[in-house]
Amino acid sequence: MRSTTGWQAHDGTLQKEPISRRDLRSDDIAVRVDFCGVCHTDLHGLKAHDGESPLVPGHEFTGVVTEVGPDVTAFRVGDAVAVGNIVDSCGACSMCAAGQENFCREFPTLTYGGKDRHDGTTTLGGFSREYVVRDRFAYPLPSGLDPAAAAPLMCAGVTVWEPLRALGVGPGMRVAVAGLGGLGHLAVKFAVALGAEVSVVSRSADRAEDVVRLGARDVVVSSDPESVQASRDRFDVLIDTIPVAHGLAPYLALVAMDGTLSQVGYLGGITVEAMALLVGRKKLTSGGSGGVPATTAMLEFCAAHGITADVEVLPSARVSEALDRLERGDVRYRFVLDMSDLG
Repeated sequence: MRSTTGWQAHDGTLQKEPISRRDLRSDDIAVRVDFCGVCHTDLHGLKAHDGESPLVPGHEFTGVVTEVGPDVTAFRVGDAVAVGNIVDSCGACSMCAAGQENFCREFPTLTYGGKDRHDGTTTLGGFSREYVVRDRFAYPLPSGLDPAAAAPLMCAGVTVWEPLRALGVGPGMRVAVAGLGGLGHLAVKFAVALGAEVSVVSRSADRAEDVVRLGARDVVVSSDPESVQASRDRFDVLIDTIPVAHGLAPYLALVAMDGTLSQVGYLGGITVEAMALLVGRKKLTSGGSGGVPATTAMLEFCAAHGITADVEVLPSARVSEALDRLERGDVRYRFVLDMSDLG
């Protein structure tokens, strides 16, 4: 085993302390973690932590390769890399064969809180100075992308990229993005770059300047009946990134006939009235993360179009502040931790 330093959960708080990483297997690389994004999942994981298993959050990070296993050919020491929220899969099921490792029939190994497929240990995340990962689930970081601003692409980015591509978003399509947070602002950037006409659905118009800056056309104010009525049956695709429980009927009302609402922000139970789908033959779908091909394609697309997240970078010692502000919605639009203060 090898030792590094990370932020580990104890009694609902994160404490800086030594953590262990495995020695490299033949197809592993060791990564010095430089920047790690802060996701709502990290906040939920910390609140739900029961103390029975170790928890080090963080599942969207960038860094530099410091060591490679003997069978690794795709990476060399010194390479800039990015790692997302999946670090292994069975590799044999129909989903893995289709390049959808995120839907692995045996469930993918998550970057933290997962179960290592070889030794059964609990995976510890990227709020640390080093991570050891199977080479197949690390990605070359394009040289044109800022490593801090690119870190959120590996979770927030690919989570919205996959449904946009699966639904064929492109020129001539009308796309709405509900919620302008970590996922939502990247969904806007992607949809605009794909050539769609994009709008944002928000509870207020107070971020109208940001909406225009991101490339969207307008804001549909969900708390204003007149604004909602004016956009009824308007959008071919609506990407719902809202991370808390909410009713879907008002958002389905904005979807055009034969259009689709893709719910990617909230992972809990939802209730949908059949009539909300029936009138207009509307479809409800979802998605989560992305497989290796989709993640690779997303990074290439981001490099070609100069897309990264809008981030606020904080030293990792301020992780508690980041989580507290995230819970209050006080971020535009993603916190990223600079891990260099871990040594």
